[in-house]
Amino acid sequence: MDCMAETTQQPPQIYSVVPAILPPDQLFGPLFHDVQMLPVFDDSITFADCYPRRAPEEILSQYEIEKHRDGFRLADFVHTYFHLPKNLETDHVSDQTLPTAVHLNQMWPLFERRSETMCSMLPVPKPYIVPGGRFRGLYYWDSYFTMLGLRVSGEYEMIRHMVDNFAHLIDTYGHIPNANRSYYLTRSQPPFFALMVRLLADIDGPATLVRYLPHMQKEYNYWMDGYFRLSDHEGDFRRVVLLPDGGILNRYWDDLAAPRPESYREDVELAHEAAPYGVAPGTLYRHIRAACESGWDFSCRWFGDPDRLATIHTTDIIPVDLNCLLYDLEITLSDAYRQSSFQEPYEHFRQKAETRRKAIMTYLWDEQRQFFMDYNVVLHKPTPVWSLAALFPLFFGLATDEQATHVHEHVKKSFLKEGGVVSTLQTSGQQWDCPNGWAPLQWITHQGLLKYGFAETAAEIRQRWMALNDKVFRNTGKMMEKYNVVDTNLPAGGGEYPNQDGFGWTNGIYLALQAHDGLVATHGKR
Repeated sequence: MDCMAETTQQPPQIYSVVPAILPPDQLFGPLFHDVQMLPVFDDSITFADCYPRRAPEEILSQYEIEKHRDGFRLADFVHTYFHLPKNLETDHVSDQTLPTAVHLNQMWPLFERRSETMCSMLPVPKPYIVPGGRFRGLYYWDSYFTMLGLRVSGEYEMIRHMVDNFAHLIDTYGHIPNANRSYYLTRSQPPFFALMVRLLADIDGPATLVRYLPHMQKEYNYWMDGYFRLSDHEGDFRRVVLLPDGGILNRYWDDLAAPRPESYREDVELAHEAAPYGVAPGTLYRHIRAACESGWDFSCRWFGDPDRLATIHTTDIIPVDLNCLLYDLEITLSDAYRQSSFQEPYEHFRQKAETRRKAIMTYLWDEQRQFFMDYNVVLHKPTPVWSLAALFPLFFGLATDEQATHVHEHVKKSFLKEGGVVSTLQTSGQQWDCPNGWAPLQWITHQGLLKYGFAETAAEIRQRWMALNDKVFRNTGKMMEKYNVVDTNLPAGGGEYPNQDGFGWTNGIYLALQAHDGLVATHGKR
């Protein structure tokens, strides 16, 4: 396990001769499988984040000897040979009489972390803000929305630290992993790094774009890897897909077709459930992992049958939000090259962005529904799931005024609920579906509608979401990861773990919405 320390405490001595990059399921093979399937821990991520007291090969050898002895208890063996991850709970008690924003501005230090001595941890050089709850690492797309709140709080140095940490991950691994864990190295998350750089440029000046230009270019190369090999004989490769008219758009992907170490037992059991559908375990695992790269884990956006996770087929789908983010990355690269000493690629990336815009309009705008929809490349038609991913073209100024008007009508009629906007219109039991609302999608929707002049609906979303946040804080002293926006008297549900309190991006978006003065956000219409 990749063991690295940056802490004031003396780390335990660890003996290991294995490559530092291997994830825990590969390091501990049969032991890892047995611990997760028993299970020893209620949450699979616990053992994934343990670190060994001895060399992994020594522990494995000892396990093969001891497991055959009478009275052997696997839980005792784990506690003998591993250090368990720290409990993240603090003795902090929230003052529920405070205004929510005052409370949140006091909370940032409690969410600050540095790289710890944990064997799945990928080290980063500077402090960062964690989401909260069970999440101990630096998570990718969460961090952008957290940064929006840090900016309101004047925590500019922390924003610089976090952007530098992501740049370090790109330099070290060629991309930003899902989070800084070895078991996340085979996938990323929605590519928000360019937006982080623009946010920091608003604080430190336009030279920031040039400073992080190499890192944005490397991230772009990661998402576009293999585009040059696409042909009639090979229509997709990793994250790129060749379309019938010769255009190229992107999908979510993961390079490993195996159970996720952090949700190992759940994935193995799901593979058994999917077998009657004729889905091979490796295929299922890749679809599950690709959905995790999307950040929407899980939503029936990715399902064949909206009620069955076992029908997940993420890599068959070209998502609206991902391609809008990559359009923005192409625009940002163009702007950065224009300011640099090497200006030739400026027009090249402008043209790439324009080509992508046309492909988005061709494949992701559904003329019949008058809404942006994900596209199924196997069936050659839009997917049936209505989701707030449709607001990304508005957020980035890609939509026409007429398209934005139709999207706004659907949001007002179908998505807007008592406590904000729901992520999808389907009630599937998954956490990214109805009745749940999530802070990042409130922001994307609010800003996207504002950009096209729908200020009244944007203000209504803002008011309802913040009122729900305030209500839950007054009652519990907590900010939640997600909220039930349909029945604001009930907690949100779904997911593979209990609802988390904290919560980095909820805190950030609350502060950003409170500070919002009605002006259009960073990006104007293209």
